[in-house]
Amino acid sequence: MAKTRKNTLKTSAVSSSTIEIPEEEQWRIIRESGVLSGVKTDDQGERSATREHDNGPGVLAEEIFDASIIIMPMTFFLVMMEILIHHQYAKQPSFRDIAQKLLNTFPIMSVFMFYTIRHKHSVRTQIALFLLSLGVGPRMIWLVNRGSWLTNIAQCPQFATIWLYTVLQLNLPLAILSLTLIGAWTWWMGLKLLL
Repeated sequence: MAKTRKNTLKTSAVSSSTIEIPEEEQWRIIRESGVLSGVKTDDQGERSATREHDNGPGVLAEEIFDASIIIMPMTFFLVMMEILIHHQYAKQPSFRDIAQKLLNTFPIMSVFMFYTIRHKHSVRTQIALFLLSLGVGPRMIWLVNRGSWLTNIAQCPQFATIWLYTVLQLNLPLAILSLTLIGAWTWWMGLKLLL
């Protein structure tokens, strides 16, 4: 008995609290409140997104940040390869030698990396990086196997850095194809990649 009284009280309270407003009145309230003017349609959202994406200091700053994330490790890799190639031939690189190599290489490397990162998704850039990888990789492997020690010290650190960078920036299928072709070429020529 008590349960039925509670249920009837709840249903009567709910039904008395709902107010029926006609649809025209609802639309008038919505228009007057300005809720619809604050909502962007898909066309307006796309236009404002493209305006924000196309220009502004935020976009350039983001591109510079993206490039520096890659440029810094590649610079450290170049310095490491410079030190390793000297130690491979029992030479001790001086700070001046490394600084000179870095001063000669860093500006060009930075500009190249900035623009290839900016246009990374372009088909032309991917083809250029793929061809560059196919040119630099075999050249470095050939130098390590058959080049003189002076040529190796002068060229191998830059070739190793460019080769690593191109493979990192290529889309996965192109990177795998590039490494497979270079590996097949190395096997066919009877070369080894032992540092």
